[in-house]
Amino acid sequence: MKTTEELMREAETLLKDWKGEHYVFGCSVLNSVGKFAREFGRKILLVGSSSQWAFKSMEEIVRSLEENGLSYLKVSGARQNTPREDVYRIALQIAMYKPDAIVAFGGGSTLDAVKASNILATFTPYEVERFLGIPWSGACTIDPYFGTGIVSKMKEATGRDLTPMVAVQAASSSSSHLTKYSNVTDPVTGQKKLIVDEAIVPKRAVFDYTVTLTASENLTVDGGLDGISHLWEVFMGASGKPYFEKAKRLVEVGARLILRSLKTLRSDPTNLKARIGLGLGTDLGGYAIMIGGTSGPHLGSFSLVDVLTHGRACGILNVYYTLFFSPVIQEQLKTLGLILSEEGFIVEDVSKLEGLNLGMAVAKGLMWLLEFLKVPTSLKNAGASVEHMNRMLNAAKDPALRMKLLNMPIPLNPEKGDIENYMKPLLEAAFRGRLEDVKIMEGYA
Repeated sequence: MKTTEELMREAETLLKDWKGEHYVFGCSVLNSVGKFAREFGRKILLVGSSSQWAFKSMEEIVRSLEENGLSYLKVSGARQNTPREDVYRIALQIAMYKPDAIVAFGGGSTLDAVKASNILATFTPYEVERFLGIPWSGACTIDPYFGTGIVSKMKEATGRDLTPMVAVQAASSSSSHLTKYSNVTDPVTGQKKLIVDEAIVPKRAVFDYTVTLTASENLTVDGGLDGISHLWEVFMGASGKPYFEKAKRLVEVGARLILRSLKTLRSDPTNLKARIGLGLGTDLGGYAIMIGGTSGPHLGSFSLVDVLTHGRACGILNVYYTLFFSPVIQEQLKTLGLILSEEGFIVEDVSKLEGLNLGMAVAKGLMWLLEFLKVPTSLKNAGASVEHMNRMLNAAKDPALRMKLLNMPIPLNPEKGDIENYMKPLLEAAFRGRLEDVKIMEGYA
């Protein structure tokens, strides 16, 4: 079993090989923000938090901008889960100020908001109507961009790129500073929707892990579960894919770092080594979702934003999807099962288990992890209602998500009734907290 120091060095190598000189991470690295921003011009829009926790970091970022001779305007970041109102507010500031670059400092919500706002400030409603065939009534909203590759299509059609973004991460969680994803929430419906596009990957990124030293226990746990979910969902879906071995390595390094860090931080929340380990582990989760896709747990979490944080929602749902997918992810289960055993969350010898017995052991290990972190193991105990179950089922029937369902480890085809026949019993099992009620699809049991 590798030491934590060995895992951290391996994580650093993986990240450097992936991002090269475009990503600076470590301790006391906020002074690199100005140098990155200067690559794109002199006029900077700084989007960040005015909260007390961010005061010192914002001061360091401002000092870095000034030392590099840059002018800037400060704008407040986004609230939790990136409400669309915040996206429109920030988009207005981008359009009015016309910066050479945008520096965004915050967690996933603020970084996702800036990605989405940048799109709105770049393309006009007329262009959206013309090139995407969207009626004028919807062309001025963020809605046309939900889905995959729409921003790239607009770039190609108009010949214009987005304003360069320097993403400065503040939380070990979503890895939005490294990825092609932007989640935006409609507060009225409580539904989160996703933009997926290589065009919105920040041009430069910075993560000073010392910023997370003051993170609350809730934020720490939620971020760790989000990182594990990224790693695990991508790995579950990697069977037969060219990135299988890379996804496996990311889990072997990233999941171990996250688990060990969470265990340490529970009793010692300002342990710097554990904070660095958690940051590295969740960054590897970001790497994972750039080579493969998430599946059912993430899809379900988008309908739970009004009762559960994202990491907790994914953490709970992953328990039940792990068992559901178990007939076709045996090698992945062996890998994660060994890690969970080493970290004390599985007592059985997973090397001697197979089939549904192996899936049940790993699912129970993930459930034990939730209990250790004081997270509910059922959606009902987490505050979800029957209405939320219906919301998840209705969201899964959205035609835009059909390919995501078909690309899961065990494909679900809405047209064949798979949502009602299999997803519904799974969600009901998750609602009640009863693994034994998960219905395995015919032909796989």
